[in-house]
Amino acid sequence: MSLEQEVGNLLRQKGLTLGLVESASGGLISHRITNVPGSSDYYKGSVTAYSNEVKSKVVGVREDTINQYGAVSSQVAEEMAQGGRKLLAADICLADTGIAGPGGATPEKPVGLFYIGLSHRAGTYSRKHNFQGDREQNKRSAAETALGWLKEYLLSLK
Repeated sequence: MSLEQEVGNLLRQKGLTLGLVESASGGLISHRITNVPGSSDYYKGSVTAYSNEVKSKVVGVREDTINQYGAVSSQVAEEMAQGGRKLLAADICLADTGIAGPGGATPEKPVGLFYIGLSHRAGTYSRKHNFQGDREQNKRSAAETALGWLKEYLLSLK
């Protein structure tokens, strides 16, 4: 069974809905979720918030947060997840922001740096990851890692 099928089964069992706000993964997580037949039972939708303008104007990330920490930061990932949960009226929202490569890196923020955010009524969290692939591999790694964390989180809920 695929990871997205396992996540779908868990969401269904727990009666929870999912929303996504994707940046560097470019809709790949949404694509995987919607590959599962019956995903409309629990999947609300997504926003691909690639530009900072969409992150702030559509999803509700504060411009101050982007200016202070940069678009690729734990703070922005968490605000994306929180904003998406409200916007999409979902029980849980996953978000990602990162540097897929090959360009866009700085000494502090290398290619492959991603932050994944997760927001649920119990709290909002983020995790930092450094992937080592090319652009496409980094996007795939981010999607796989986000879905893996979601599965772990769902399993932890009573």
